[in-house]
Amino acid sequence: MRFRSCYIPTLKESPADAEVISHKLLVRAGMVRKLTSGIYVYMPTALRALKKIETVLREEMAAAGFEELLLPAVQPGDLWKESGRWTHYGKELLRFKDRNDRDYCLGPTHEEVITDVVRGEVRSYRQLPVRLFQIQTKFRDEIRPRFGLMRGREFVMKDGYSFDLDDAGAEASYAVCKKAYYNIFSRLGLRFRAVEADSGSIGGNFSHEFHVLADAGEDTIASCTQCEYAANIERAEVRFAGEKCTETCQAFEEVATPDAHSVEEVCSLLHLEPSRIVKTMIFVADGKPVAVLVRGDREVNDVKVKNLLHAEEVELAGPETVQAVTGAPVGFAGPVGLSVPVYADSELVAATDYVVGANKGDAHLMHVDLARDCTIEAYADLRLITEHDCCPRCGAPIELTRGIEVGHIFKLGCKYSSAMHCAYLDENGKEQLMVMGCYGIGVSRVLAAAIEQNHDENGIIFPPAIAPFVAEVINLDPADATVSSWAEKACQGLEAVCGEVLYDDREERPGIKFKDADLVGCPVQVILGGKGIARGVAETKNRLTGEKGTISLDQLEEGLKGFVAQVEATWAARKA
Repeated sequence: MRFRSCYIPTLKESPADAEVISHKLLVRAGMVRKLTSGIYVYMPTALRALKKIETVLREEMAAAGFEELLLPAVQPGDLWKESGRWTHYGKELLRFKDRNDRDYCLGPTHEEVITDVVRGEVRSYRQLPVRLFQIQTKFRDEIRPRFGLMRGREFVMKDGYSFDLDDAGAEASYAVCKKAYYNIFSRLGLRFRAVEADSGSIGGNFSHEFHVLADAGEDTIASCTQCEYAANIERAEVRFAGEKCTETCQAFEEVATPDAHSVEEVCSLLHLEPSRIVKTMIFVADGKPVAVLVRGDREVNDVKVKNLLHAEEVELAGPETVQAVTGAPVGFAGPVGLSVPVYADSELVAATDYVVGANKGDAHLMHVDLARDCTIEAYADLRLITEHDCCPRCGAPIELTRGIEVGHIFKLGCKYSSAMHCAYLDENGKEQLMVMGCYGIGVSRVLAAAIEQNHDENGIIFPPAIAPFVAEVINLDPADATVSSWAEKACQGLEAVCGEVLYDDREERPGIKFKDADLVGCPVQVILGGKGIARGVAETKNRLTGEKGTISLDQLEEGLKGFVAQVEATWAARKA
């Protein structure tokens, strides 16, 4: 395809509102344009990339036994009320009424709809398992859309669902889809990691996230340096390997700590290490206040608190609630004498003689023994993992890396089939609930994540499987008939090897063409100019490595095949 006939409106400057590199480069490369907050137009080259991603998804999902369908974007509110998520899902669910005053929403996900479809058709155990998927535009009314396609309000998503006879069947469907996801992200040429994760608002009892590894990732991944254990930091387990302290300390006493609201300020004032401080964090769990204790040099993991309490919603209490619960301003809460349930991180059993807030302004208590002086409902793993912790599986060191979540698979169990009565008759004629799984991939997010992982100061470096065009031929002298003839031959040779080719025959300066080629990011570049042809060669550039070379015009066809294979080999080595 000729560059001059393509709609590729490249820009020299990044948009002022772009915060991450993928957003900047997608706009500069003419791939997306912002319509309104969190909603983007996919320009022709972006759509090409999305379609290539979708092709890989369709092939691998079909190989895993999933059939494609297409569900409505507009969903009746009655289904969400039936599942219980109409109020629980939050303001991200865009609700509206039709002319008959009936409730509807714009689908952010499709658990309710797919469950309704299957329960209306499947009656017998002979019809199971059922595995279905779709690729569709979703809408979530994010409170603060940002990072371009990374966190938009409207986005393209592949979501799949499985319905099985029992837990064993659901495990099999989950394993099949997990393998398919490994195949998908491997074929797309991305460096990724599958990690254990929390299921969030989707529900279910177990899940894995698939993360593209990139410095700009919003998520932190805890990975073992020796074994295969990896988890989102929200899910990462912290195993307490120490022993319970059997000693006690002198009776606690109150000390003045004026204006010492933070751990750092208290440590400085009292000349203590942060490990001697116990932070008392007040949370509101399903409307009821609770206190959570962690060491001063640790951070509470609110997801673990939520899971421990089996709560629907957990949030950090505001200053007014803290004052009402503790009688003190923020920074001076403590566990001694609290009338709300108190939960402590497991690590705190390893010592005594702590410093805690005194539940009054500008004061703390020294020499506190939690076992003696406080009523603790339970000790549990309630903190975020750190690089100083050990792997919960093998005890080896942990490393923390950044990742962009692009896929998430869930074992839903009977969460939706129970709420919406999605059942079948077994071989004995007895009614049983179907066991469900859910499998999502953010298609448009994969495009952004691929750029976050693969770029340089000059622009995008597309993996061949995602690139709108695998190869670009740059004609430096389009007015020269000989140069143009060789450029056309190069296009034909490349099309035979890697499909459609972007042919830059514009009447522009070579510098502009080179800059646009690097910006758009085709992995294979072939350059034809008068000087090179006079030497009997076409010039080449591997966009990934920047390595330049030449191909003899006498062996152009074979040389192009070899160069494309070389580029593909560099990508394969990088992925490995």
